Amino acid sequence: MSDKLTFGTFGRYTEIPVDQMTPEQRKGYEYVVKERGEAPGPYKIILQNPNLLQVLVPVGRYFQQSHSSLSDAEREIVVNLINAKWHAAYSNYEHEMIGERAGLPPEKVQALIAGLHTSFDDPRQQVVYDMTCTLIASRIVPQGLYERAVKLLGDAGLTDLTVLIGYFTSISMTLAAYDVPSNAVGLKR
Repeated sequence: MSDKLTFGTFGRYTEIPVDQMTPEQRKGYEYVVKERGEAPGPYKIILQNPNLLQVLVPVGRYFQQSHSSLSDAEREIVVNLINAKWHAAYSNYEHEMIGERAGLPPEKVQALIAGLHTSFDDPRQQVVYDMTCTLIASRIVPQGLYERAVKLLGDAGLTDLTVLIGYFTSISMTLAAYDVPSNAVGLKR
């Protein structure tokens, strides 16, 4: 074990300056910038593995550009629950604001992040909350909850929900592993 703590440019991670990237990393960086306008948050870390980046960027784009059957508010219910579960400070900070912009009341977003029980008047939002809470708590999905989810979201919506949970779990865990604080900025590029 090391005698001293080390910090990088983005939490524990030391970003690779563009001029020091391998050709594959540079290609990945250019791909992210083309798709997102920058290399945001977790992509700063994932850039180290350009093959993984080529897979994750399209999945993120699918959800972030509202191609999925989930509304922005429904997506933010999931994301805020996942961020809270994995103690991803950087992502919690970002998505607290994004959740409110998506139309969720501030007290609901705060409850999601704090791990407090909350409820939603919209039946779709409620089933998204219930399914996400059940799945991230490693519980069995009861038949009645499953049927309610399929009725309200459809099979495509339920699949979108489960894939979003998995995708954002990987994002949150990456940020948590690298201990990226809420105020992280990273290298200016």
